[in-house]
Amino acid sequence: MIPRNEKARQFHSLHVRGQPLVLFNAWDAGSARAVADAGARAIATGSWSVAAANGFADGEQLPFALALDNLRRIVAAVTQPVTVDLESGYGDAPDQVAATVVAALEAGAIGCNLEDSFPADGRLREATDQAVRLAAARRAADEAGAALFINARTDVFFQKPAEAHDMAMVDAALHRAHAYADAGASGLFVPGVVAEPLIARLAEASPLPVNVMVVPGVPGRARLAELGVARISHGPGPYLGAMRWLADAAKAAMA
Repeated sequence: MIPRNEKARQFHSLHVRGQPLVLFNAWDAGSARAVADAGARAIATGSWSVAAANGFADGEQLPFALALDNLRRIVAAVTQPVTVDLESGYGDAPDQVAATVVAALEAGAIGCNLEDSFPADGRLREATDQAVRLAAARRAADEAGAALFINARTDVFFQKPAEAHDMAMVDAALHRAHAYADAGASGLFVPGVVAEPLIARLAEASPLPVNVMVVPGVPGRARLAELGVARISHGPGPYLGAMRWLADAAKAAMA
């Protein structure tokens, strides 16, 4: 067995600007093992997929105890480092976020996503408030002796449709990136951004390695590497694709 912190350091080292780590998000032990067998260097969960696979909506509707049980099964099923999507930390207060992080560490995670929007409606938290929450997560990990990779997700680009994205939104995301880096974050996750000039500016100016999510309109892997991206996530895409195949196969079988 590889010690947890060795896995964590290995995971940190995979975030290289221009040589992006590709994460094909899993939702349970079976999907994690399939992704691992395909050659994945790390396993990441996606909150939307995990919730949907268990009959819940996203936005922290999945009971945290169930999310932890799912995480434990994934960690037991694969040898790769596992990073877990903790949504907004399952609590508003910094000490609640810290407790969530500790529970994820105890379940075997070496990394996590923590987002800066309210799960109820997607509104952005104040950057200063989110920085305090991230700092609490970092302190909790440090006190546990864990080299946790905290992927600070900013939902700046979810506040407007893609056609309305502009450099002012990039500046807002970069302001948050600096605040989150100072709080102890390890990476910056910017889902929703699709335009090449905006991605390039983020990757160039962020103090943290930038993570982009694959959605319609996002450049391909090779181009994202050229733009300086360090991590590529697939979010709910793998789950949705699997469910489409399942629905089509079921219809064909019953036709």
